[in-house]
Amino acid sequence: MTALTTLLDGGKYYEAPRWHDGRLWFVDCLARTLLSIDAAGQCRTHATFEDDTPCGTGFLPDGRLIVLTMFRKRLLVFAEDKLSLYADLSEVATGVIDDMIVDGLGRAYVGDLGFNFPPPPDRGADGRIIQVAADGATRVVAEGLRFPNGIAISPDHRRLVVAEMDGECVADYEMAPDGSLSFRRRLPCGKEPDGICLDHDGAVWVAAYSEDAFVRIDASGQQLQRVAVPGRRAIACALGGPDRRTLFCISAATSHEDLRRGKSSARIDAVTVDAPGAGYP
Repeated sequence: MTALTTLLDGGKYYEAPRWHDGRLWFVDCLARTLLSIDAAGQCRTHATFEDDTPCGTGFLPDGRLIVLTMFRKRLLVFAEDKLSLYADLSEVATGVIDDMIVDGLGRAYVGDLGFNFPPPPDRGADGRIIQVAADGATRVVAEGLRFPNGIAISPDHRRLVVAEMDGECVADYEMAPDGSLSFRRRLPCGKEPDGICLDHDGAVWVAAYSEDAFVRIDASGQQLQRVAVPGRRAIACALGGPDRRTLFCISAATSHEDLRRGKSSARIDAVTVDAPGAGYP
């Protein structure tokens, strides 16, 4: 594959990349900021989170951006250069909330880890996915997940996939018209899968955190392609650009132990791929 091109370097811990309106939007979890870059790598800081850690993001159909904050368990909406409360999940989530995606109908799907940080060594399959409907109603639509992380939804709203970081797999669900989920299978995808995205062929790009690589798997879990970032943890990925054939790869020079000490150096690279992105993100 074509070599990676670095677009942005020197952040702390970038997460949740989403391509929208000619820019890649993302957060820096450790710096508690919302940022975006254009195709040339010009970066803007849009907001700062004073009292919590931002993580998952997603765009509503009207173009507003939703940002998840992990420990106070809130979804905040960013509009007109301001953050305001969109949904409070503190009474719904059983643990820290992590990643999130918003589909084309305005429904947010939020990963609930089922435990608080630091992760307990004896944690099990306590993770869930919480749906936040466009009218604000909340419900649990999936359970029994081992550290749910990145989430992606197909463009026809018939498939949802979620990375299980502890399970070293991608859980594949069928979506009903009302957004309910029915479990279908688990796909092997490498060690400690983090962020994910879907392409036009139905393949899943997976940031394999402890393999220092971004891997592309098909519907059976067979690995099709691999983009290595030696010596760096693969954190998240998104397909964007004018034709959605640019794979944006977020990585960091860090480790689980370093992260607990706030030690990390983040980077965004890009590479052109053959199959364009599809669905959400």
